[in-house]
This record gives sequence, structure tokens and C-alpha cells, in this order.
Amino acid sequence: MSGLSIRYINRTILLACTPFIGMIIWMLIANIGVVMTEDSFPQHVSEATDPSRSSSKTIEALGQAETIANGTGKSIKKQLTLYNKTNADMKQIATLAKSQASRPYQIYDRRITGKLGKPASTIQSDKLQAQLFYLGTDNFQAYALKIKLKHKDAMKLVLGNDKQGGAETTLSAVNRYKAAVGVNAGGFADSGGKRYPLSTTVVDGQYVGDFQASFKDLFFVGLDDNNKLVGGKFSSKEQLDALGPKFGASFVPVLLQNGRKTEIPSKWQTSPKRAPRTVIASYKDDQLLFLIADGYNEKGSSGATLEEMQILLQRFGALDGYNLDGGGSTSLVFNGRVINTPSDGNLRKLPTNFLFFK
Repeated sequence: MSGLSIRYINRTILLACTPFIGMIIWMLIANIGVVMTEDSFPQHVSEATDPSRSSSKTIEALGQAETIANGTGKSIKKQLTLYNKTNADMKQIATLAKSQASRPYQIYDRRITGKLGKPASTIQSDKLQAQLFYLGTDNFQAYALKIKLKHKDAMKLVLGNDKQGGAETTLSAVNRYKAAVGVNAGGFADSGGKRYPLSTTVVDGQYVGDFQASFKDLFFVGLDDNNKLVGGKFSSKEQLDALGPKFGASFVPVLLQNGRKTEIPSKWQTSPKRAPRTVIASYKDDQLLFLIADGYNEKGSSGATLEEMQILLQRFGALDGYNLDGGGSTSLVFNGRVINTPSDGNLRKLPTNFLFFK
């Protein structure tokens, strides 16, 4: 390569580098440096917490919570007041409904009680209401016992001394069981020095002896588990069982059915014509009515006829009526006192008695 060419290349390189060399010289003369700021290096900066600001926010939050709580409390109190008022209104409505529901009974009870007169004595308890009336009749002294049973255990039939063949007075049975009221029940037959209930008898849901189909003028009368009077003539045990008798006894004859007199067999019209009587009957609201008539003896010259007892049953508004054992058996004990005048001079010992408990 010639000297000329080498010079030409060197000159060219020098010319190309001149701007850069001049810039370096200028920077050296001017003392210019490159300074990198903190912004050139991004960093995570934590914001400083102001304690007073944090406390203020906490107080503000608590204030809001208190406001909400006060509002909720007021709302609860309002709802509680509304609930109590609604509850009181419902109780008032229920009380009114109950009183209105009982009005028909009260009206009916006043009506039938008014026919009997003013009660001479009343036993009132959770189990029963028993009212005793003295009846004024032309031919005999009589008493009425109206009973409303309120409990399934308010009434029962008991055997004399609690055994088959046993006998005791109604007063003895009342005292032994601590009963409030006692009335004689079914007929009886004596045998071997013992006194047995006549025909079909049920005590505590069980037959005393065996069931005996009704014959001639005999009937069975008693109460079922709902304290409803059940009675009549039954040709089979199944027929009576269908009524579910809780207890009951037998005698003659039926006096009233559905408020109508039944025909009294001629035998019982004169055997005897008049006598002390005991009758059990029911009202349409299931209250019971017992009529008891006094007589001086069993010879037929004093006491009531069965037809007169029918008349009284209808007069007092009874629905069904049955003649129980009478004569010297007629017994009425009320509040521990014998009310009727026994024709024998003393109460007779009987195999069955109806008792009532308060």
C-alpha cells in the first residue's frame, strides 16, 4: 500500500472521531457529571401511620356501631311491644271465644236448673258439680240430684265391700271411699246368706260374673269412658261391648227414651203401685239427673208411681231415664249426710252403689 493511501485513511478516521473527541473535551472543561435521582430507582415506600388519625377512625367506627345497636334495640323493643300486644289480643280473643263457646251450655244449664228450682246445696270441684234440690210434689217427698262430671274418675260403681256377694249401705261405701255423694244402684238377689248384683253388672270395665242377655223387662245402664250414659236391652255381650261400658248395673224397667215415655209393663204398674223410688237419667249435654222419692213402706200405699217418675223426668227435660232399685234400697247421701228417709228406718245393705268424687 502506498504512503498516500495510508495518509488518506488516517485523515478519514480522524475526521470521523473529531465530534466525539470534541464532546469529551467540552465535558471535561465544563465539569458536567451525570446524577441519578432516587426516582431512578423505584422503591416500596410504607406510609407512616398517624396514631391520632387511627384513634379517630376507631372512635368513629364505634360511634357508628353504637348508632346501629341503638337502632336495632329500638327495633327489637318495638317488635317486642307489638308481639306482647298481639299476644294479649290473642288471649283476649281466645277468652272471648271460650266464653262464647260455653254460652250455649250456660243457657241450657240455666234452663234445666230453673225447672228444678233453687239448689239447696252445691258441691263444686275440678272433678264435678253436684247440685241437690228438694222437690215439692203432691203425693210424696222427692229430691233431685243434678251432676256434671268433669273428670273420668268423678264417678264409679262399687261392690259391697268390694267383693262379689258382699253388701254395705250407701253411707258405708261413701265413707269407705271418701266420696262426696252416693246413690243406690242396681237390683239384687239373695242366695246362701250373700247378696248378689242382679243380672249384668260391670265394675272398672270388667264383668262381675258373666254377661247375661236382657230378658223380660231387665235393662243395663251405666257410663262409658266419656262419661256418657249408656243403657238399654242387650241380646249379646258383643252388643254391649261395642258401647264400651266403664261400669253399670241392671234393673227394671226403662222409663224414658229420647225424651219420650216408654210403656210401663202392667206388672210394674201395680207391683207395687207406690213405693220409694230411685231413677237415673241423662240430659242432652251428658249431665246426670237422679230422682229420689220417699215412701213410708213397700206396701204400695206411699211413695211415687213409675208413671209419676216419668212425668217428672219429662218436666225436668231429661233425655233417657231408667228405674233403679227402690223400696228399702233407695238411698241418697250428700256431703256425708243421708238426705232421704229410708223406708226401712235405716239404710239397707246393698251389693252395688254409685259414688261421686270431688
